[in-house]
Amino acid sequence: MNRFFLAVLLTISVATAAHAQSDDAGPIATPAGKLQFTRQGREFTATLDATTLDHFNAWTLTHFDDINDHDDVSRMLVDTDAGPVIYDFRSRPPLVLRTAKGMTIKRVFWQGEEVVMQGSQGWFRYEHGVLTKLQSTTTTYH
Repeated sequence: MNRFFLAVLLTISVATAAHAQSDDAGPIATPAGKLQFTRQGREFTATLDATTLDHFNAWTLTHFDDINDHDDVSRMLVDTDAGPVIYDFRSRPPLVLRTAKGMTIKRVFWQGEEVVMQGSQGWFRYEHGVLTKLQSTTTTYH
């Protein structure tokens, strides 16, 4: 019985962590409006309520979402060819923050204003416009 309970608990925790990564092109509900991604070749266009928000190149659409209490996406990290881009829908107009560090993102943790990401080159923190490579940390991210 304990093994069954442990297997169920592990499955739930993995499924919960996987929920944050998505390839959904939209429409996606945000506090600032409906977000939609459209693709033309290798270029994606992000539109918010039919107004262009951003353009980026990527082989595939991959984004990591920060879901608020109203089940809207309040922030989003998009994996692009030029590096991660963070969309912050909590402000008006929404902010588009570029990290300018080319890497493939594997995991993202949202902690307050801080975004911690595991990329192909290690762990990084993005906070207040600054991208920092993490050496080691005693902080627990969830």
